This record gives sequence, structure tokens and C-alpha cells, in this order.
Amino acid sequence: MDAVIRLAKLTDIDAIFKIRTSVRENHLSQDQLIEIGVTPEAISQAISEAPCAWIAEVNDVPVGFSMIDIEEGCVFAVFVLPEFEGFGLGRNLMLKAEAFLFQRHRTIWLETAEASRASGFYKNLGWQPVRNLPEGDIRFEKRLN
Repeated sequence: MDAVIRLAKLTDIDAIFKIRTSVRENHLSQDQLIEIGVTPEAISQAISEAPCAWIAEVNDVPVGFSMIDIEEGCVFAVFVLPEFEGFGLGRNLMLKAEAFLFQRHRTIWLETAEASRASGFYKNLGWQPVRNLPEGDIRFEKRLN
């Protein structure tokens, strides 16, 4: 498999939404994303202001992405199309996001559903659960060594 991880561009916004709305776990429709403020315009503005998103491509086709909130020190999203799970793309997307955040923060964080597969994924990457949140979510943190 010819896979690369690269910085996201404005031309990737449609692919980002296609990937985000295609996942099996933590699925949200485009309408649901818009309701919580995740709009193409918001993503466009974020990508335009600073490097904050990475795309995993296989044979020049976007199949996954990660996105961070630089100021907050937060991994905002990591998603891979279901048919490309298990090939290390999510891990590589996380490594890019973590490395960028650790240039600015000693401790970074993310939140996910405690009962999700993502929770186990983050634990395997060295993230530590630090707080249970309402509605079954959990906050993870990772410290710069």
C-alpha cells in the first residue's frame, strides 16, 4: 500500500467531511456536524490560519485525517475510512498531531467515549485516562517526556 501523511489543504475539505461521515464508530452526519459548529467554513478557516490537520492518502486518495486545536493543546479528531482501518494510518496521523502539539505544549489532551474502540487505541499509544466526563466520555492526557 502506497500511503503518505501530509498537511491538509483547503481542497481537502470535502474529503475530510466524507471521511468523518463514513466512520462506523462515533458517526455523525453532515447535518449533525453543522449543528455543533463543524462546518466547511470553520474547517477552512482553521486550515488557513495554521497547520492543524493532516491527511492520510493511499494511492493519492484521502482515506483518513487528524485535526488539532493548537491553542488548547487538544487532538480534536482522528478518523480513518473503515476499509483502511488496521494499516497504521490512524497511528501515523496521531504521531503527526502529537508532534506538532508537543512543540507548543508539555501536556496535550483529547476526549472520547470511554467504551469506544478509540479509547483502547489511545491507551495503546500511551495516552493516560485522567478524568471521567458526563455521558460516558473520558479525558486522556499525554505528557512530553
